Amino acid sequence: MTDARLLGDETAFIAAARSNDAAQFALITERYRRELQVHCYRMLANYEDAQDMTQETFLRVWNKRESFKGHAALRTWLYRIATNACLDFLEKRNDRTPVPAELPDLGSEVLYLQPYPDRMLPEDPQESVVARETIELAFIVAVQHLPPRQRAAFILRDVLGWPASKVADALELTVASVTSALQRARVTMREQLPDHRLDWRSPATHELSDDERGVVKSYMDAHERNDLNGLMALLRDDLRFAMLPEPGTTVITAKDAVDGWVSGGLFQRGYDDWRCIATTVNRMPAAVLYLRAPDDPEYRLFTIAVLRIVDGKIAELTGFDATDKPWLSLPPAL
Repeated sequence: MTDARLLGDETAFIAAARSNDAAQFALITERYRRELQVHCYRMLANYEDAQDMTQETFLRVWNKRESFKGHAALRTWLYRIATNACLDFLEKRNDRTPVPAELPDLGSEVLYLQPYPDRMLPEDPQESVVARETIELAFIVAVQHLPPRQRAAFILRDVLGWPASKVADALELTVASVTSALQRARVTMREQLPDHRLDWRSPATHELSDDERGVVKSYMDAHERNDLNGLMALLRDDLRFAMLPEPGTTVITAKDAVDGWVSGGLFQRGYDDWRCIATTVNRMPAAVLYLRAPDDPEYRLFTIAVLRIVDGKIAELTGFDATDKPWLSLPPAL
């Protein structure tokens, strides 16, 4: 967003606030919806909660409209309100307490994690402040190990790039407190993130590689052919697997993973007629699995498998029940 556009937004915002022009007010603030929702998602790891808190942000913005004097950028003011809406939400929810940092398994207790549809990401990467590595599931889960205010300080400073003084002002903390919180947060993030994500601020492509596309196609082909050996060949030995919202993310061998799926009925009668489509969520490759039950003429939406692919193999597989997520815009049947 250009400086002229920003200045225009701020001037128009003040005019709309003074005149109580709700339509113009909504038009201006709506431009920021997607990036604010991504911000809330990083804070909360849950798409539906992020939607709710974005709407709460707009309600608070309207109620506080007369307090905006243009001394700070409009975007900064909006992010400040969104951050505090998320902090208030986290304070009230006992089921959103931080994951203990000492847990060896990244996703073991983040049962509220939901995938983020790529179509809802900001369209302009210069405006979005959405690098691929800071929307991937591993990053979102790692952030959940941080206490809420530490989490907010980390996201505002290291993801959005705010100076420490601006972060301190937004969170009503001293600069020294923010600096201390950031130091602790960075240590935790380095401990929790996979080795290839030690620098979450490095440039990242938004496009899938040919390697990733090839692995997704092979994964889908293996399901549609009921090819157990082909499926196992795609998995790294130290696979990280989760099927949310069920507990029990584990780091297991590829053989143990496949044995577990088979014992659960995979590729046996009733779970042996698959069709798949490729998609992306969280700017990660994903396969949507459709299952056709005996005597059913259609393939029904079943799960979405989000994959992290390293050197041509699946290092992490996070499965989500896709049937209760209309915001993913997946066809219910094939």
